Amino acid sequence: MTPDLNTPEEDTRPVAFFDFDGTLTTGDTLMPFLKYVVGAPTYYAKLVLLSPVLAAYFVKLLRNDIAKQIVLKRYLAGYHMDELFELGKRFSEEIIPTMLRPEGMERLRWHQEHGHECVLVSASLDIYLNVWANGERLSDVLCTSLENSDGTCITGIISGVNCYGKEKLKRIHGWKAYRNPEKIYAYGDTSGDIPMIVSADYGYMWESNKGQFVIFIT
Repeated sequence: MTPDLNTPEEDTRPVAFFDFDGTLTTGDTLMPFLKYVVGAPTYYAKLVLLSPVLAAYFVKLLRNDIAKQIVLKRYLAGYHMDELFELGKRFSEEIIPTMLRPEGMERLRWHQEHGHECVLVSASLDIYLNVWANGERLSDVLCTSLENSDGTCITGIISGVNCYGKEKLKRIHGWKAYRNPEKIYAYGDTSGDIPMIVSADYGYMWESNKGQFVIFIT
């Protein structure tokens, strides 16, 4: 049978999928980013107005994606796309380095040193993740993006689906379309990372009480 020369050769390198917030960082980065964008006075004023939404989310009366959508629209709607991406670049350079988890970055460096592909899989925004990931030599970023109304202004509305929970696994399957990694690793820190972690050959969950990543056992 004549081989199909138009079919890309499968990449079999091992790959490590990393959650971002709480895994490579010590906590959430989205709210600090929103504070960075609008400034502290406006941030806290809007936070007061959003308190019913956040309370409903924390007691599980409101889904993660719905609460997040309301928050993003409140803070970011109307910003010029170029301005917001410039703020994202500055945030990734000035703030994120102060939030990195040493144990998570150590795992990332280990995989990179062994020639593994390293992919960020996060519900946080491409506005600042892409710049940070590029600077840290990650292979790719699978994350949440925002719509823009006319090519210039951000609406605050999530483009497509929030990259959380099962959506992370769906994005990973799409990314692996022309790859067949001989080993798959995954790292996370919350229940939203479990679908990604259990699908890996080696899945690790950050346990703060132990101060380390432990093998996740269902």
